[in-house]
Amino acid sequence: MEKKKKSSSGSISRRKFIRTAGLTASAFTIVPRFVLGGIGHRPPSDMLYVAGIGVGGKGESDLSSFAKSGKAEVAYLCDVDDRRAAKSVAAYPKAKYYKDFRIMLDKEHKHIDAVSVSTPDHNHAVQAMAAMQLGKHVYVQKPLTHDIYEARMLTEAAKKYKVVTQMGNQGASGDGVRQLREWYNAGTIGDVHTVYCWTNRPVWPQGIAWPDKAAPVPKELDWDLWLGTAPNKEYVEKIVPFNWRGWWDYGTGALGDMACHIVEPPFRVLGLNYPTEVTASVGSVYVDEFKRGYFPESCPPSSHIILTFPARDGKSPVKMHWMDGGIQPERPDELGANEVMGDGGNGVIFIGTKGKMMCGTYGMYPSLLPTSKTQEVKVPQSIKRVPDGANGHYAQWVEACQAGYGKMEVSSPFEIAGPLTETILMGNLAIRSHDIRKPKKDKPTEFDYPGRNIKLLWDGANMKITNFDDANQFVKREYRSGWKLV
Repeated sequence: MEKKKKSSSGSISRRKFIRTAGLTASAFTIVPRFVLGGIGHRPPSDMLYVAGIGVGGKGESDLSSFAKSGKAEVAYLCDVDDRRAAKSVAAYPKAKYYKDFRIMLDKEHKHIDAVSVSTPDHNHAVQAMAAMQLGKHVYVQKPLTHDIYEARMLTEAAKKYKVVTQMGNQGASGDGVRQLREWYNAGTIGDVHTVYCWTNRPVWPQGIAWPDKAAPVPKELDWDLWLGTAPNKEYVEKIVPFNWRGWWDYGTGALGDMACHIVEPPFRVLGLNYPTEVTASVGSVYVDEFKRGYFPESCPPSSHIILTFPARDGKSPVKMHWMDGGIQPERPDELGANEVMGDGGNGVIFIGTKGKMMCGTYGMYPSLLPTSKTQEVKVPQSIKRVPDGANGHYAQWVEACQAGYGKMEVSSPFEIAGPLTETILMGNLAIRSHDIRKPKKDKPTEFDYPGRNIKLLWDGANMKITNFDDANQFVKREYRSGWKLV
């Protein structure tokens, strides 16, 4: 195990890391491991050697799923928190353990085939990019990135470096999404013009002020490395391992957490791409009589977002509604009084010119409305299923990595996951525009909220809001000194 060192975001500069590690990457990735004499002396076709970055919680279950495929070996582990890493360290005793992913990649890139990233949202992009620049295949947890710009850069990098990619939205490999596509392609519900998506998240604090009291950093946690690209701040209680999701510096709120699972079905079924318009309304927290709380660092307690997608291939424009914080759409008349809408807390409803269909998270429980039609309507299976459905999402990526870039289809490659993530993050851009404050012209000590529920017009190709420039600050954030994406 690597000895614990005092870490610093500048301990290995990004430029130096890429110069020293990247220049050698191509030479090693094209030579079979049995020639190099790597771990186990086995050719890549026999076993995929995976390095995990972020190996507790979801990272732990991801690594377990890769290993269960029987075709991947967890060879390296990396986590900034020894407490979170403990179970994975115990499960893979032969795997070498690091705290700094940059050091791991610099030292071990000769022996790594692929990298799994399961860290907080704000560090996904730099970690995935570093691996891809070394020619490593990557599996990245949802949401793919924290920012729209990052998603675009990873999408382009996947093509540039010719690596196999997969985002961790397992439902993309599920049978449910494929069933929904078959119904839609067969014209069962006609031309879809409206979609409702909802979730019961957040299940962590949002709409609150940043704690005013710092806390001691746990001895097992390297706080500087955990911050990574984010601004310098003192550690506060409960920010790890979970509550970071509700803070804009690190997480992407309920939308970022769940929309890659819930928006993916309509995005895939309807063949959507970048939206052209977005509006958002958010729930408020009042701290005093008639005084709305101002918490720009925290995601809101609830939101309702409307994304407009243009007409495509003869299909109508689509309005997609996103609701979180317990808000749900109107219950369809076709749904029986005691029937579950979606999966209860989450779901999707498609409204077409000839009918409706719905599903739950991951595209589970697909059904036509009224639900009696689900068994009555017979549409031939036309889309190939992934073995073991959503659970097969992991093995699919492993096998595609072994086959090589472009040799085997995966369900959520960055060419699809990237635009999906950008679409989702458009909603957060609209949400954050609510909290842009400007002094009133006649009362400079009071503030207006010019972004409140205005219609933002989006130029997807150029990643730019065209009618409210202040909102563009949320397309790409500034990284902390010492951190760069490219």
